Amino acid sequence: MLIDFHTHAFEDTLAAKAIPFLEEEGHIQAATDGRISSLMASMDRAGIDQSVVCPIATKPTHFDGIRRWARQVRTQEPRLDMLLSVHPDDPDALAHIDQTAADGFIGLKFHPYYQQFVLDDERLFPLYERIAVRGLLAVFHSGFDIAYPPERICDPIRIRHVIDTFPTLKFVATHLGGWRDCENSRTHLIGRPVYIETSYSLHDMPAAEARAMILDHAPGYILFGTDSPWADQAEELARWRNLDLPDDVLAAALGGNAAHLLQRVKD
Repeated sequence: MLIDFHTHAFEDTLAAKAIPFLEEEGHIQAATDGRISSLMASMDRAGIDQSVVCPIATKPTHFDGIRRWARQVRTQEPRLDMLLSVHPDDPDALAHIDQTAADGFIGLKFHPYYQQFVLDDERLFPLYERIAVRGLLAVFHSGFDIAYPPERICDPIRIRHVIDTFPTLKFVATHLGGWRDCENSRTHLIGRPVYIETSYSLHDMPAAEARAMILDHAPGYILFGTDSPWADQAEELARWRNLDLPDDVLAAALGGNAAHLLQRVKD
């Protein structure tokens, strides 16, 4: 089974507005138009069996709308695992974490740049504790961001602080642990029991460096991701297969590790 642990999609009418805006903001070209139907077609072209969809609550009031849409999508598309998202400034954030678990969702997506917070700010600690207690995933944008000045608000050092403080938190660090900050990711995260997903990174670094980081990481903790629609799923899959990894490592990273993690959460 092939599992893409990091994708994005929008409700159809929102996608028509969001994708052009985000393309202009990040000076990038999307591989799809951002709709669920386009994500499913992309998965079929690439041979991907399952994807995790990562919405982002960019305002404190966005939880309910994301939840309603995610409930609809997961009913219609069983090949998609939907995350929810809580904004750190949401006054009902803790209750919404409880609701996420009660509704059977697998976890929450956070993006410190779009949500304007510092990852290891202690005001977030009650949220992290509640997420850990509920057994949910916490998926974080990691490193710098293509659309923002390079501020160190969610770099590998801050990630290390959080995972050391909350060792039971199922923390997923996207973009190989730190987009365009691989040196710090290697120093502070690689080899430790933290889930690291690889989206939007392999094209941006030497293949030998990516291969070494993957092989040096803790067994069972590497996850394949694409950041679709911001990367083409088939192209990202080809980059992985060109790394000349041992068969068992490749199979685990492309789906085995993700399947095990998702099953742990659902159980």
